[in-house]
Amino acid sequence: MSGSTPHHDHDHDHDHDHDHQHGHDHGHGHAHAPRVTADNERKLKLVFVLTFGYAIVQAVGGWWSGSLALIADSGHMVSDAAALLLALVAYRVAAKAANARFTYGFHRVRILAALTNGVALLLLVLWIGWEAIMRLREPTEVLSGPMLVVAVIGLVVNIVGFVVLNSGHKDDSNLRGALLHVAGDLLGSVGAIVAALGILWTGWTWLDPALSILVALLIVKSAWTLVRDAGAVLLQAAPREFDTAGATAAVRALPEVAEVGHLHVWTLTDETRIATLHITPAPGSDPLRLPTLVGELLRSRHGLQHVTVQVDPPGTLDGHCA
Repeated sequence: MSGSTPHHDHDHDHDHDHDHQHGHDHGHGHAHAPRVTADNERKLKLVFVLTFGYAIVQAVGGWWSGSLALIADSGHMVSDAAALLLALVAYRVAAKAANARFTYGFHRVRILAALTNGVALLLLVLWIGWEAIMRLREPTEVLSGPMLVVAVIGLVVNIVGFVVLNSGHKDDSNLRGALLHVAGDLLGSVGAIVAALGILWTGWTWLDPALSILVALLIVKSAWTLVRDAGAVLLQAAPREFDTAGATAAVRALPEVAEVGHLHVWTLTDETRIATLHITPAPGSDPLRLPTLVGELLRSRHGLQHVTVQVDPPGTLDGHCA
């Protein structure tokens, strides 16, 4: 056996390329510091206080006025407050250093928090839908005046929360999940205002559950998108926009490379994309240079942050690559 020579190429993001000869794997546990700043945490704390405080006010107002739209939105805001608290905890856990067991660190706790937020939203939508159907079958009295006042206050609170979170890091799925919760609350407040005005002017109490269903439907799309994206990350799916075939062809086109195979690309966190692949050197090329060459190509042209390259003996990949 000729031996395996680890080769590291460092760029400004502290990325590494590894040269593994003759199929030997080299375990690594490099934690990439998240770019999410403490500013996102401060924003979440502020919105958490606003959301939880108003959820209590809205619950009391919904119970007093008999409005399902307010009660549903209050339940939504309580779940949002819990989601915001979970997001804050996720930031702290994600900041923990990698160890011998969790070699990638704890960055994906943020992805788990985003998934939990999305699932909570979908469950809440089911509850709102069920309650709305029951109220459509058996209408109840709604005090439109108090309902309108509480809903307007809620709209103001939710607009403030949305503006605060929307100014945060746009690529942070954890923050994006919290933002979607607040956006759903905002829609809930708008629906409650419309329902209150409609009942005030027409006396049609069925507007309250009907608009609750509409708000629930508006929330479904955002919640499902959040669950789908978080699930894709946890299932090690390649980033949606990543061109796997194009990346493979680009590496194969290098004069120094004879064969390419076993390209795997996945997302560690929102900012870190990782790839591993096997190559064989072309006749006359230096195997020790190949990891740096391939890593630079994939980072510069395909947006990867961490590339691990295994260099195998010539002629060994064709029979094994899918």
